Amino acid sequence: MFLTISTTGTPELPATDLGFLLHKHPEKAQAFSTSYGQAYVLYPEADAGRCTAALLLEVDAVALVRRGKGKGRGGAPDAALAQYVNDRPYAASSLLAVALSAVFSSAMRGVCNARPERAAQPLPLRIEVPALPARGGTDLVRKLFAPLGWTVTAEPVALDAEFPEWGDSRYVGLVLESETLTLAEALRHLYVLLPVLDDAKHYWVAPDEVDKLLRAGEGWLPAHPEQKLITSRYLSRRWSLTREAMERLELVRLAEADDSEVEEIDNAVEPETETEEKPTPLAVQRRDAIVEALKASGAGRVLDLGCGQGQLVQALLKDTRFTEIVGVDVSMRALTIAGRRLKLDRMGERQSSRVQLFQSSLAYTDNRLKGYDAAVLSEVVEHLDLPRLPALEYAVFGAARPRTVVVTTPNVEYNVRWETLPAGHVRHGDHRFEWTRAEFGEWAAKVAQRHGYDVEFVPVGPDDPEVGPPTQMAVFQQMTTKEAKAA
Repeated sequence: MFLTISTTGTPELPATDLGFLLHKHPEKAQAFSTSYGQAYVLYPEADAGRCTAALLLEVDAVALVRRGKGKGRGGAPDAALAQYVNDRPYAASSLLAVALSAVFSSAMRGVCNARPERAAQPLPLRIEVPALPARGGTDLVRKLFAPLGWTVTAEPVALDAEFPEWGDSRYVGLVLESETLTLAEALRHLYVLLPVLDDAKHYWVAPDEVDKLLRAGEGWLPAHPEQKLITSRYLSRRWSLTREAMERLELVRLAEADDSEVEEIDNAVEPETETEEKPTPLAVQRRDAIVEALKASGAGRVLDLGCGQGQLVQALLKDTRFTEIVGVDVSMRALTIAGRRLKLDRMGERQSSRVQLFQSSLAYTDNRLKGYDAAVLSEVVEHLDLPRLPALEYAVFGAARPRTVVVTTPNVEYNVRWETLPAGHVRHGDHRFEWTRAEFGEWAAKVAQRHGYDVEFVPVGPDDPEVGPPTQMAVFQQMTTKEAKAA
């Protein structure tokens, strides 16, 4: 992956000032480590009349796969060889944009203590990118760069020069020339527009990408005729982030038109009245839904299977209708933490008689689990390997046989709504799988049929019309002998 920046000069204003502006000495070849490989800066030519700085990025394809889009334990394996054999080491992309920012960070900000007057002046610039993915073709390349003051030369790269009948590839050889831009402006244009043309990013787009876009786009993006396309592609078409960026860009445009500050425009609401009620965390919504299901079942003696650190046990203790609460977990460490949370050593006699914690594995039958009104499996099943689910099913539904069983598990369809969850990842590194609503429904229906239960499904959290709720809950009720025979 390769990019060159050239400028010309005179004896009074030598071209070698480019070395000061980039903070990289023309007589040295320098190397910089990045998360995805090694970046090198070298100068193929450097004299008073002409100076060229080259940025070479050697991409480690294995590191790119490992650090990029891991699936999380239990995720569907990505069998495609294309993970390792692709254009990333050769074609300019967000990888090169990140390298630009890392290697030339001071130059992008326009900071140069040695030549401050040169940093603020336009330079005769020529930038060459030999292989640039251009989803939209040469026309889009011109639409993006020409309004910024560049003279654009974009030549399509043939699929194979020996077979011209095959046509052109999606890559172009790009040359940008300008005498009206500063080096900082040029670098910021490249930082934003290289990944926009590639229309892909090698890392997950988090909310802080909006700030990065607005910083790099300061002074040119608010008035760019392709602002919407740039914003959408840069933010990987994340609609919520794109909307936020567009709203903030509109404020900047209005402020510039009114010759005022953004803060003066965005003052419709006083700061003290802008506070909003914080949404209830999903974990709390889940516990509340479980407690309500247990109340509706009339259960008094409850098992919390896979109780973890005891949050649900603690919630159940607050309601006196639950006369006996048992927390069960395979991890002694989790049970120790749960005991501290519940303050068992300082609990009064009446309260302590209602609760107990003990160690057990749900992969095996345990006679201590028999005879209870209800059992809860809250965010438990997804931590088991799929081949072990039948053992858990029999231990709970076949051997223990509580009248009511409440099961909650993540809805994998909702994961696209988590803006901070990397694409393709499960919600927790220990999740062996995460089910869609259809997959969970099929499993629950078969379990109910095999063991004589009715089952109903309850959404937990905001029920998105497209992808459903973040948590799905099944409430199993044991059928009477007569009902079971009829079924």
